[in-house]
Formats: sequence, structure tokens, C-alpha cells
Amino acid sequence: MKRDQLRRGVIVSCQAVEGDPFYGSELMATMALAAEIGGAVGLRINSAPDIVSVKKKVSLPVIGILKRHYANSLAYITPTIVEVEEVINAGADIVCIDGTGSIKPDGKTTEQFIQTIKARFDVPVMADVATAEEGVAAWRAGADLLATTLAGYEHYLQNPQNYDPADNFRDPDYEIVRELAHQVSIPVLAEGRFWTPEQIIHAMELGAYSVVVGSAITRPQLITQRMARAVDDFLQGSEQVC
Repeated sequence: MKRDQLRRGVIVSCQAVEGDPFYGSELMATMALAAEIGGAVGLRINSAPDIVSVKKKVSLPVIGILKRHYANSLAYITPTIVEVEEVINAGADIVCIDGTGSIKPDGKTTEQFIQTIKARFDVPVMADVATAEEGVAAWRAGADLLATTLAGYEHYLQNPQNYDPADNFRDPDYEIVRELAHQVSIPVLAEGRFWTPEQIIHAMELGAYSVVVGSAITRPQLITQRMARAVDDFLQGSEQVC
């Protein structure tokens, strides 16, 4: 597919980790089908088995990733050409990579990695970035799309053991969306901590081409947790007043 075949709208990230109630390729494919029925314009899918299963059930464009950790690199989103090839062979329409400043496991910079992919494969490349500077660099290197997936998680990238689940409930990073939309000539996808329609519309007002939503749609346990926390905070406040 060409990048302009990805219509503007909501892209749903259907992912689950081992231990999640909806973990498994067939369940992810069913989740993707539900997203298609609901009006999604695209999907973000992790792992070759999940991509294969999803492509059998839905007709939407698939942004494929493969998360794999290497001991010698902080990059873990489709970090080497090995993962890129797996994602493409599984049927992904767009391949998404780590677009941060982290050196890849094979020693390549993001710029070198993008150029290698473009030389070997005829597939649009999306770069997940944490800062506007990284996004501009990826664009100049040849990326076809950018996603703000890692914005606000810079501390986690440097110190994964310090990850705080509460980070999932902070507001999205709107500033990086605004900056990139004014600096690059390729689609900018806003991604990360989008929970409400109002947040999605605000990102598009700032220049986002589309918005990727994950947990707020596909991880019921986190949706429940967010609501339960709000109720707990309310009840604690009521008890203090009493």
C-alpha cells in the first residue's frame, strides 16, 4: 500500500502482553475486527503471528511492529532488519520501527536503519519517536510517517526498571504533535495516553494526521482500573469531608 491509502481517523493498537486476559493471536484478531466494525481506519499490530491472524479477519491497513529486547540496545520496537523482515513477511502494510536516538542492536543509527530498510524493501516506514528532534531526523532520513508513541517515556527508555504504570493515565504529549506537524511534510500520528474523544480531536486540531488509540479500547483491565481509581479518589475525599 501507499502511505496515502491510510485514511485520516482513529487507528487502533491491538496488543496484549503475556498474562493479559486477551493475550493470543486469535483474540487480537477478534479485537481488530471489532475495531474495524467500530470505524477504525487502521490497526497497529505487534508480532508476526498476530499480524497474520489479523490480516485474515480484517481489510484495514496494518501497521506492523515486533517488540524484541536486545541486551546491547534500548531500542525494542522492530529494532533490526531481522524483525523488519518478519513483520513484512507476515503481511504488514506499513512497518514501524524505533525512531529514537538509541543505537540499534546491530550498531546502526536510526538514519542508517531507515535507509537500509528503504533500500531493501518497498514498504512505507513509520518511526516511533520520543522528541520532535528525533522526528525531524527520521523524516530527513526517509521515514514516510511519524508517531509520537514514545513521547513522555524518555525516562523509561533510559531506566526500564523505573517504569510507573500510572504514567499510562497522564495527559498525552500535545506539544510534540504541534511541533512535528509544523516541521515535517509527512503524516504525524499522535499516539500515547489517548483516552477520550476530546483528546483525540485536540491532537487533530494541532495537526495530527490520525490518532492511535490502544489501551483505552483494547485493554479492559486498564479501562476498569482508571475508573476504579477515580471512584476510590472520590470516596476518599468524601470520607475526609465527613
